[in-house]
Amino acid sequence: MGDASPEKRSGCGLLNAVLGRRNFWPRKSTSTGSSPIHIINSNNNSIKTANSNTKRRRSGSDEAAIFKPEVPAAKPTVKLPVNNNPKLPVNINQQNHVRKPSETTKPNQQARRVPKEAVSISGELESMIVDHQKTKGNNSNLVRASSSNMMLFGNLGNLRQPGGGNTNTTNSYNNVLDQLPKTAKEDHHVSSSTPNGKYPNSVMGNVVKKPESLCKTVSTRMDPETLKMMGNEDYKNGNFAEALALYEAAIAIDPTKASYRSNKSAALTALGRILEAIFECREAIRIEPHYHRAHHRLANLYLRLGEVENAIYHYKHAGLEADREDIAKAKLIQAHLNKCTEAKRQRDWNTLIKETDSTMNAGADSAPQIYALKAEALLKVHRHQEADETLLKGPNFDIDDCTKYFGPIGNANLLVVRAQVDMAAGRFDDALAVIQRAVRLDSNNREANNVMRKARAVAAARSNGNELFKASNFLEACDAYSEGLDQDPNNSVLLCNRAACRSKLGHYEKAIEDCTRALNLRPAYFKARLRRADCYFKLGKWEASIKDYEMLQREAPDNEEVNQGLSEAQMQLKKQRGEVV
Repeated sequence: MGDASPEKRSGCGLLNAVLGRRNFWPRKSTSTGSSPIHIINSNNNSIKTANSNTKRRRSGSDEAAIFKPEVPAAKPTVKLPVNNNPKLPVNINQQNHVRKPSETTKPNQQARRVPKEAVSISGELESMIVDHQKTKGNNSNLVRASSSNMMLFGNLGNLRQPGGGNTNTTNSYNNVLDQLPKTAKEDHHVSSSTPNGKYPNSVMGNVVKKPESLCKTVSTRMDPETLKMMGNEDYKNGNFAEALALYEAAIAIDPTKASYRSNKSAALTALGRILEAIFECREAIRIEPHYHRAHHRLANLYLRLGEVENAIYHYKHAGLEADREDIAKAKLIQAHLNKCTEAKRQRDWNTLIKETDSTMNAGADSAPQIYALKAEALLKVHRHQEADETLLKGPNFDIDDCTKYFGPIGNANLLVVRAQVDMAAGRFDDALAVIQRAVRLDSNNREANNVMRKARAVAAARSNGNELFKASNFLEACDAYSEGLDQDPNNSVLLCNRAACRSKLGHYEKAIEDCTRALNLRPAYFKARLRRADCYFKLGKWEASIKDYEMLQREAPDNEEVNQGLSEAQMQLKKQRGEVV
């Protein structure tokens, strides 16, 4: 491809995405073809099978459809065994068959088309059905798919994987793929060679529930093009985990086919596994450097990660797959990233929050650096609850995948922000685990080491204070929580815990102050609001108590403590006003 791509020349950090150089490349495309294979069945009929490599479309891929293959000079043949039982199909895996002299091909006899997968799997399927009938008896849940094939009712091609992430709805499919409009239409076409757009009957009876088991089951006996078409059908129906398993099975058979990698990338994208999708697209382009559709898909993925330089590079290699709108979108994201960089440099946190939102809305919706920047800015302005919500809405990438993609230093920076958010939300154990991982990745990261010291001190203060509180040593517990607040003055959990101690000591006004500070940091902090409502009640501030209790009741209408406290506060208010109770 000439010079190295930008992801090879530079890192994947935010500054590189914003300030990196861009390259412009000419558009190229290639097309290849392959030969069909002829086999001879047990009745001496010549059977013309579908070739595995068909003519490319304009983008250099054969994902969309299977075209008529070119006719080669010589046609290899495979001899099939004799089938003495007309009720059972032959198995092409039988090796020790000797053809009789009478089994010669008659001249001018027209070939009869037979699906290869039906020939290879049907024998095993019949045995499976017989065994199933023996164990189930008359209650066997079988349905007849055709006049010569049976399959289990529960195994009709639905491969849903338990706990497999976003495998599900059409809405998520549309939302995830809104950046890939061209590929979604063309890559998921199912060839008319599959009857009625459905799976071949001989395949469906062998489908198992777990995709990884499916790959092992079918990878040794199915044509990879058939697997790809089955995957395309599942993808079109929103069954992304099933489609992924089928594409992986096709790759297991033929790992040199770029379109299988590209389709696998689409399935991973739909499941939210963006980093893995990028790795697959890179592999597709390595196999076929002028694969326009893979370049376009990879550019879209880079754009979603905020990798503008890499995105523009691959748009330039996407040929007719890319258009002016793609480049314009990349430049808009780059403009917002420039503003984010400047706002952070000036420590203008409110502007940084605004620009990170604009960057996400412009298309960089899966960039962990952008979410981390926004969360960091929200922590700086003491909006801890929003910082926590920001990271929850962001991409949930595996830590090892992030390290592989962003590098140890880049991922360590992301983990530092996550640890700070966990600590602000009171998840001290999680914060310690995350920050220790960050320090292992980058031991020279000064901020990571500072956060680790703070996390350890705060966690120790909370643990010590909890033990003293359980022992009813409220004054000492209050001092322990105060020591933790010296390390982290705006920790809402320590403030709420100290308020509990002050309430037990009868210092209701100070307890209300701590609860109010905690609620300013996290408005939805249920325990802090409940504690403040109780303190207002004990001070005889009925209206303030009722207001807090009513807010809690809207959130938890069945909470007995809230309902009882609200009822008592309302009764006391009526007595104060002289109303009849």
